[in-house]
This record gives sequence, structure tokens and C-alpha cells, in this order.
Amino acid sequence: TKTISKCYVQVTGMTCASCVANIERNLRREDGIHSILVALMAGKAEVRYNPAVIRPSAIAELIRELGFGATVMENCGEGDGILELVVRGMTCASCIHKIESTLMKTNGVLYCSVALATNKAHIKYDPEIIGPRDVIQVIKDLGFTTSLVKKDRSASHLDHKQEIRQWKRSFVVSLVFCIPVMGLMIYMMVMDSQLSDAHAHHNMSSEEMEARHSSMVLEYQLLPGLSVMNFLSLLLCVPVQMFGGWYFYIQAYKALKHKTANMDVLIVLATSIAFVYSFVILLVAMAEKAKVNPVTFFDTPPMLFVFISLGRWLEHVAKGKTSEALARLISLQATEATIVTLGPDNVLLSEEQVDVELVQRGDIVKVIPGGKFPVDGRVVEGHSMVDESLITGEAMPVTKKPGNTVIAGSINQNGALLISATHVGADTTLSQIVKLVEEAQTSKAPIQQFADKLSGYFVPSIVAVSVVTLFAWIIIGFVDFEIVEKYFLGYNKSISAAEVIIRFAFQASITVLCIACPCSLGLA
Repeated sequence: TKTISKCYVQVTGMTCASCVANIERNLRREDGIHSILVALMAGKAEVRYNPAVIRPSAIAELIRELGFGATVMENCGEGDGILELVVRGMTCASCIHKIESTLMKTNGVLYCSVALATNKAHIKYDPEIIGPRDVIQVIKDLGFTTSLVKKDRSASHLDHKQEIRQWKRSFVVSLVFCIPVMGLMIYMMVMDSQLSDAHAHHNMSSEEMEARHSSMVLEYQLLPGLSVMNFLSLLLCVPVQMFGGWYFYIQAYKALKHKTANMDVLIVLATSIAFVYSFVILLVAMAEKAKVNPVTFFDTPPMLFVFISLGRWLEHVAKGKTSEALARLISLQATEATIVTLGPDNVLLSEEQVDVELVQRGDIVKVIPGGKFPVDGRVVEGHSMVDESLITGEAMPVTKKPGNTVIAGSINQNGALLISATHVGADTTLSQIVKLVEEAQTSKAPIQQFADKLSGYFVPSIVAVSVVTLFAWIIIGFVDFEIVEKYFLGYNKSISAAEVIIRFAFQASITVLCIACPCSLGLA
């Protein structure tokens, strides 16, 4: 008896079904080739051949002569079928041994592992020799009940609705409180600018400037050291810090728990330090009964959270749209198939409704008018029009008669067809498209990989720069206090020089942290 071997050839340059037909038709004529099956979307040909007559390298050469690129794939195990089953009725280790030993003796089963704790069986088989229904029947014959592990066909993992909702909420909360904060800030900037102009053009003394500054409505002190401006900014900042930044805190906590520093850590660090520093400096000013209102950073958290939560919201909306297309693709797959048994002269003997994962190669599947094709196959009997627009984009239905190929997911329109399954499970055209789209979503461009790598170092380096800034200004201040005086205008003259230096150093280091956050938005 002649031995039949199997090899896989990676084929490039195929554009449509006629390319597939061209390769299959020409290779079937060659001596030593038993059968050939080409998958267009996977770009793969499965060839069964007689090793005594022809070698895989010669098969690849024959495909190359037809004008296509072809290379022999080394990992032949790729064509093995994998089956996940739930097995009920097992009581002890001897049951497991009974199932495993019986299956391993069955022709076509390559590997079998059964777990008593989870009631699951993992089986690898050769789809050319045996199919999933045969494996299930072997286990049933041993006295156990078995069923397929149900796959998640709902594509719920692609749903971004919750993330979109939470980031939208975060953005709206931040925006509501950010607008008044921005209004207060702009008002103060305009008033300060007018004061500076008055000082320059009307030769106002510094004392007169301070008097006019403190007479402004927002600079009016409700309590000694607590101005209207700082009080309103604090009131507007607290809700943003608690509700607008809630998701940032959760993400930052998770990152730190796994000993990593991501963008959320930097955002939380900047906003929290800005808020805590401002709050503490306000308490100190009130305790000192300061006449000059301290410089606070209550405007920083709302503004940062607004921009970054807007970025996150838009990002998830974009992701949701891409995933929606993929979810629609997945929903095109049929869930069940009607398998028929044919007698002599194609007389229908019986039909059975089975899960689409249980369809085996070579099965005869019946597709009624209006039904979806569960697998790729070749028409055996019947004439019909088929809507293949999901694959080809062609709105006009295509005529199908015996010998024509059909694609899984396409819709049969007016006549019942009997098809012989050629590509089943993960090998169908639709499954391959879904796989390609998922791979495209998960694969990263080289520049994106570089940005991700960089962001891993970005956060710790920004924190380091911020700490260096803090200590650098403390040292500069103690060496030459005049430099600090030059940049730290309007400080409280009544407090000590050391305190002035530390306040200014903190302001400079917080500024470094805060400026890095929008930058992190660009990186993300």
C-alpha cells in the first residue's frame, strides 16, 4: 500500500477564487499528488502526496511555475484539529485513564488530556482521519456524556461601551468644574497684566501696586490668609479630584501594584501633589494669618483631567468603532449546520442539526433558502443564487451550481443546496478574515512599539527630573537667595528665607510634573 503524507505550502500572490481553482486544477494533474486544498485568506495550501513519487519542495516549485510565491511550511502540526470538550460522569482517576487510553488508541487522535477537577478534555486530532463528532461518539460509547465547550460568539470582549461611558463621565465632571476655574484664572491674568501696565506707565510704587492688588474682589480675604480666589478654586477642585480623577486613581493603583509606572501614575502624581501642596500652603497661610495670599495650584487638576479624560474618551470611541466592525463580522458566522446522509444516487437518508464546530471535512451540509452557509464548501447538488457581498462587496447575487465553491457566512437566496464541506472551523474564509482583523488590531507599528518602550522610562525619568529640580532650587536658594527673589515675585516678606526657598522649589518641581502630563497625552 502506498503511504500518503501531508504538507503545507505558504502561497502568496493569490487574489481571488480563480487563483485557488487554477492551483488546485493544475496540481491535481501531477503524478504523486493525492489531493490539494487551498485556503485563499490564510494563503495556505494543504497537499496530500505520495513521498515515493514527489517531494514537498517539488510541489512548491510547481506552484511557483504557475506564477505564485510558494514556500514549504515546516510546522505541519498547524493543520491539526483541536477539540475542547466538557465530559460529565467522571468519578475518579480510573475514568480519566479509561477515556485517555481509549482515545489514544483511536486512529487519528494525536493527543488527549482529561482533567477531573474541571471536567474538561483537550484533544488534538488529524481532521483527515477523524472528526469531532467521531471523538464525541467514542467518549459516549464509554458511558460518559459529553458536549462542546461553548465559544463566546457574542464578541462581548470587543464591547467598549462601559469604558466610553466612564471616560465621558470623567470628562464631563472635570469640564463642569474646569470652566469656572479657567474663568477665574483668566480674570486674574487680565487684572495682573493691567496692574503691570499701570506700574510701568504711571510710575506706581510697589506698595501702591500691592494695595490695588489686594483690593481686587477675588483677592479679598474671607479669613486671614484665605482669599476668595483660593477658596473658590479649592471648592471647584475637590469634586474633580474625587470624581473626575477616580478612574485615573484606580489605573495608577493597579500599575503600582504590579511595580510599573505608566501615564496614569504620572497624572495622579502631578494632580495629587499639586492639590496637596496647595491645600497645605493654604493652611499654613491661614495659620500665619498672612496678608499676602499664597500662590496655589488648584487650577492644575481640573485642567489636566479635562484634557486627558477627553483624550481617553476619544480613544475608546475610536477603538469601539473598529471593534464594532469586527463584532459584526463575528455575528455573520452561522451557529448551527444541518448535516445530511446521502444514499445511492444522492437520495437523502437522514438529516441532523449540529453545532457548527462539529462539522467535519467531507460532510454533506444542507443549506435552505435564506440560510447562512456554515462552512466553506463545494456544491454537490442544487441550483441557487447566493449573496456573497460580505466577502466580495458585490451586491448582485451569484449563481451556484454543482462544482461551484461557496463561502461561510454568505446567504443562500432561493434554492436548497447540498454542499460538501472543504474548510471547517478556524479554516473558513470568514474565520480567517476575523483572525486577520484581530491580528491587525493587536500588532503594533514599529514607531508605536518604540513609543511604548519609551513611555516605560518616561514616567520614572520625569519624576527623577522633578526631584532634581526640587533639590537644585533648594541648593541655589541657600547659596544665592537673590536668584529666588528674582523669580518668586510677590512672596510673603514676613516669612523666613528658608521657607521662601522651599516653597519656590516645590512650585518649580510641581510645574515640571504638570507640564509632563499633556506631553504624556501625546505619547499615549
